[in-house]
Amino acid sequence: MRRLLAITVIPLLACLVLAGCGSSKPSSAASSSASATNSNSSVSVAGAFGATPVVTIPKVNANNKLTVKTVIHGTGTTVTKTDAMAANFVLYFWDGKSSTLKANTFTQNPTVIGGTMLPGLETALIGQKVGSRILAVIPPADGYGTSGNAQLGITGSTTLVFVIDVLKSYAATASAVGATESNGGGSLPAVAAHAGTAPTVTVPSAKPPTALVTKTLIKGSGPKVAKGQYVIAQYTGYIWRTKKVFDSSWTAGSPFGFVIGASPEQVIPGWDTGLAGQTVGSRVMLVIPPKDGYGTTGASQAGITGTDTLVFVVDIIDAFQPGA
Repeated sequence: MRRLLAITVIPLLACLVLAGCGSSKPSSAASSSASATNSNSSVSVAGAFGATPVVTIPKVNANNKLTVKTVIHGTGTTVTKTDAMAANFVLYFWDGKSSTLKANTFTQNPTVIGGTMLPGLETALIGQKVGSRILAVIPPADGYGTSGNAQLGITGSTTLVFVIDVLKSYAATASAVGATESNGGGSLPAVAAHAGTAPTVTVPSAKPPTALVTKTLIKGSGPKVAKGQYVIAQYTGYIWRTKKVFDSSWTAGSPFGFVIGASPEQVIPGWDTGLAGQTVGSRVMLVIPPKDGYGTTGASQAGITGTDTLVFVVDIIDAFQPGA
């Protein structure tokens, strides 16, 4: 139930790098990098790391081979298959002899790339170092396959041209790192921590509170989270009524990224309100009544009714300023 938190349409930027996002699924097999004597190798990239790259794509047909080039070699940690990355990227659709810029995060907020990626992106990024800029020219066989993805405007013959700056990497086990202040309990759910895995929440039999409750369980020493920042978090979500998990980034295998206080909203209102002002490194319990959650309509795909109170335990892993 990945990305159920968003009450609006899943942000297209996230869909563009994730396998199986939307109506179509990509091929599971990735081809090897193309040789240096093909049209794909004529794609050029200029500019400094951290700034929007200048990409030149030739006015010829792509050759249906995966081409990967490390344009700038970083010196940070090596990205592994289980890591997630905070990254900026530009993306072009290369159709026939023409190409069009479709996404640019450099002027907005970075995005999380991790979990189940497009096969071509996984080949391009795993083994790279943080601080690197990578060019990946991804044919349909290593992207969304011959069926494409109508939601994203990708046809079965669209070649994807990514230029990606890897800003940071995060282990799949990334979690809060501050000082423990509380484990909840009493009239609130009790939270038991488990190193490297999702915390366990025990929901009491009492009736839930009718107003939003924010409880800091672990106090991080990082900066405060502010509206407009891109926040990277781990979370697990329970329904108070059923006392069962309905969504978790831990299960998805990658932290979740979102803009806090975005318009339109990228997360439910209880997250925007409850996490603002919390510090990076913290673990926060949010008890969210329907009006601050999914409203009177609920979220039937997750078993959430219009009267359900939700319990989230959120670990704030990192936060980026807009345009970072």
